[in-house]
Amino acid sequence: MARHSASAALAIAGAALFVAVLTGCTASPTPTPSPSASRPQPTGEATTAPVGLHPDLPAADNLPFFDQVNQQVVAANAAAGGRDFIDALVAAGFDRAAMQVTSDQTTLGTPADSVQFSVLFNDECLVGQYGPKSGGYHGLVKPALGTGGCLIGQTRPIDW
Repeated sequence: MARHSASAALAIAGAALFVAVLTGCTASPTPTPSPSASRPQPTGEATTAPVGLHPDLPAADNLPFFDQVNQQVVAANAAAGGRDFIDALVAAGFDRAAMQVTSDQTTLGTPADSVQFSVLFNDECLVGQYGPKSGGYHGLVKPALGTGGCLIGQTRPIDW
């Protein structure tokens, strides 16, 4: 009988411990971050560079300007091709020698589904894409390729 009462006492003690642990888990208040632990709040001053070309900043900081120039091309000419984008980017101050563009036509001579164009910018790539099958204009920043360029595949010379 001593064995049964010892087992019962251990079972009761274990159950009590289990209840105490559960109670401790639910009874403690959820910690809330203190104001000093949260991120600094904006002071009302703009922290991003104004839209424009900033050669001293990373490509990501210049993407809004790159996008703005290209969206203006699309707004002016819904049938814009590679030359339209390259010319607009050059006029906006981007370096023509750092650009690549794909052909406006397929190898069969039909209009390409989209045209891609890029600017190698501070060791990164500003890349744009536009065409009837691309769902409108898209721009992004990608790492430069090991070749030193931005676009994979055949590009056409920018010789105009």
